[in-house]
Amino acid sequence: MAFQPSDTAVSDRTVGGGVAPTVVKIVVAGGFAVGKTTFIGSISDIEPLNTEAAMTEHSVGVDDAGGVTDRKTTTTVAMDFGRIALPGSLWLYLFGTPGQDRFLFMWDDLVRGAIGAVVLVDTERLDQCFPAVDYFESRGIPFVVAVNCFDGVARHQLEDVREALSVPPHVPLMYTDARSRAATKQTLISLVQLAMQRLRAGAA
Repeated sequence: MAFQPSDTAVSDRTVGGGVAPTVVKIVVAGGFAVGKTTFIGSISDIEPLNTEAAMTEHSVGVDDAGGVTDRKTTTTVAMDFGRIALPGSLWLYLFGTPGQDRFLFMWDDLVRGAIGAVVLVDTERLDQCFPAVDYFESRGIPFVVAVNCFDGVARHQLEDVREALSVPPHVPLMYTDARSRAATKQTLISLVQLAMQRLRAGAA
């Protein structure tokens, strides 16, 4: 991909004699219609790049819509992309995965070079985030689990969610609101802190 800086988690290039921003790549994953596009759009400093396509009858029997077609008319068919500029010439690149299982073959390319991932969860459709949790666990990629709080959906206790997902104690689990810049920011901070702890532990 043209905007992927390298196959490493952090890139610090020199362009035109000056030092370009340090780039950190983060992946946002989860099931269909869990809020990945909204999550990235709520915090991106640029107009997010997304590859949304209209949902049609051709997806019936192919994609699991999870009973949300009444509020979901489009779907991400490749990825979402956003960018956040932080003090100290640090840029966060956010890559959102497509939610359907038939696009899992793309994940290796999207995840390559990422320092970690946010797994968004809808507690009404927990089963749809199992592939994401399994993917990052099996590859040893740091990740946090963020329960997206939709309007009208009761908040389940986080420990109940942890037990239902069989998420280990060392994996941070939190509430978030994909529509809120502040909530999204806090989720990303938690992930970056986890990734830095992992890097320090590996260097020790």
